[in-house]
Amino acid sequence: MEFPISRMRRLRRTEPLRALVRETHLEPNALILPLFICPGEGIRKPVDSMPGVCNLSVDEAVKEAEAAAALGVGGLLLFGLPETKDEQATGAWDDNGIVQQGLRALKQSSAAKKLVLIADVCLCEYTSHGHCGIVKKSGDDYEIENDSSLELLAKTAVSLARAGADIVAPSDMMDGRVAAIRDELDEEGLDQIPILAYASKFASAFYGPFREAADSAPQFGDRRSYQMDGANLREAMREIDLDLGEGADMILMKPAMPYLDVIRAARERFDVPIGAYQVSGEYSMLQAAFAKGWLDPQRAMLESLLSIRRAGAGFIVTYFAEEAAKALG
Repeated sequence: MEFPISRMRRLRRTEPLRALVRETHLEPNALILPLFICPGEGIRKPVDSMPGVCNLSVDEAVKEAEAAAALGVGGLLLFGLPETKDEQATGAWDDNGIVQQGLRALKQSSAAKKLVLIADVCLCEYTSHGHCGIVKKSGDDYEIENDSSLELLAKTAVSLARAGADIVAPSDMMDGRVAAIRDELDEEGLDQIPILAYASKFASAFYGPFREAADSAPQFGDRRSYQMDGANLREAMREIDLDLGEGADMILMKPAMPYLDVIRAARERFDVPIGAYQVSGEYSMLQAAFAKGWLDPQRAMLESLLSIRRAGAGFIVTYFAEEAAKALG
């Protein structure tokens, strides 16, 4: 039927009407808050490029977790800043590593029963060179070695799972890492630990602020030989297919807003839980606009998250998690 019989505005007249027919919903329990855990006690060190985000000592991370749980946030994604770094990323798989310490403390807190604890599995925060795998260097030439990195990634996943991670989330983009992690977890009796694979992680300009927060910028070169080319949608589907075939239980898309089409394509093709990561650059870009008074903070924040949810993400990793949960009530 056409106008005047059909009038689309009839169902937009009031907020109760709009709420009744709303197709896409945001809920606090679908939001995941990233936390950056650092050594020390009583530390809340602001990240200059990410207003409102801090590096937190373990005791402060527990306080933040309890606040997030009280707001109904669904979970935490944990990253670590070790005291020392080396070429073998020892701090990543050390059973007394900084994230392992954080996981044990969080498991003993009141927040543990309300939050899903997701541990990022990567080596970049722990390597002296800042790359996500073992580096073979010859003069000015270097190669990120794929197969020799898999053992360290698998050891890291096992260590994090033993420390209390509910989910391990490999973000390195090495070929075959999901299978290596699944095999090692199963062999160690950790077969009930799910793997959330960063299956579609693009080499993006939007990661800049994160590298300050996690102190993980590469000391030479870049990550384009292992993170995906932003032009390739079909390749993203192959990456996801391979990770699922290797045993991934869930997949995570990263970044979110610049790649909403990838999220949508994955949602239409794969019947598994799909999340998306609203990365640091997306967050900081919005915060800069808020500081200038160019955008309404709450409306723009929720609209950005709604776009990710509408594209097909069942859950969203976002630095806005607590603020959005407050707004959603």
